Amino acid sequence: MIKSMTGYGLAANNFANAKYTVEIKSLNSKFLELSLKLPKAFSDKELLIRNECSKQIDRGKVTIAITVDYPEGAAKLASIDHNLFKVYYNQLRAAANEVSDAGNNLFQIALNFPEVISYEEDAISEEEWQYVLKTFNDAMSNFQLFREDEGSVLLEDLLLRINNILESLKQVEENEPKRIPLIRERLNQYLSEAVGRENVDMNRFEQELIFYIDKLDITEEKIRLKSHCDYFMAALKSPDANGKKLGFICQEIGREINTIGSKANDAKIQQTVVGMKEELEKVKEQLLNVL
Repeated sequence: MIKSMTGYGLAANNFANAKYTVEIKSLNSKFLELSLKLPKAFSDKELLIRNECSKQIDRGKVTIAITVDYPEGAAKLASIDHNLFKVYYNQLRAAANEVSDAGNNLFQIALNFPEVISYEEDAISEEEWQYVLKTFNDAMSNFQLFREDEGSVLLEDLLLRINNILESLKQVEENEPKRIPLIRERLNQYLSEAVGRENVDMNRFEQELIFYIDKLDITEEKIRLKSHCDYFMAALKSPDANGKKLGFICQEIGREINTIGSKANDAKIQQTVVGMKEELEKVKEQLLNVL
């Protein structure tokens, strides 16, 4: 069963006096593009999370954010490096005096310099990490469920488009037998007007006509087109269906449709082929979002 590359999953769990939230979002992409937003205390777990994502998320532009909320004001305390602050402040004051500036906001500017203010970041315990990991897995389950639900919608639309192509193929088969008499009539009329009917070698004409009609035969293309469409629908419902495989089948479908159009030599068939191409383009657009 196919999945959408678009997905969203959210989960939250409490541990001690903190609330841990994991949010996973994804958009379509040819490859796995993973962006992680983690608290500094979780930096040593980044590789573990990336490996887990590689196993569970095949493709997509994925953003994962893990946040910690301290509802009772138990956030990590901030500390000020007084010596570093004085160095920055004195340098700013000296620069302000050189240009005769009042320097009213030098205090705030000095506070914002790198490493003047630092926050206490304790390494998380193994027990705490297990709660975070559980939250991550819950979010991943919700994320995968979202992808499956979106995939069901895509599945219905893709089946509709392929069935429309097969219905158009039936119209081609209905109009195909009408081509030969029309081709024969047009060639007869052309030869009669060009050289006169009495000057036409009918045996040679029939031989050339058979050769010409054989070049316009689309029997093989029709068989292959139907086979590719059937294969496409079977791949949609198989457990290992994926967007890349469906994309390759889609290319083969397009090749047969184009060949039928180039060989048609009939206005009605060519009009039907245009409709088939429109449906195939819609299939291609949807496949961009199939995992």
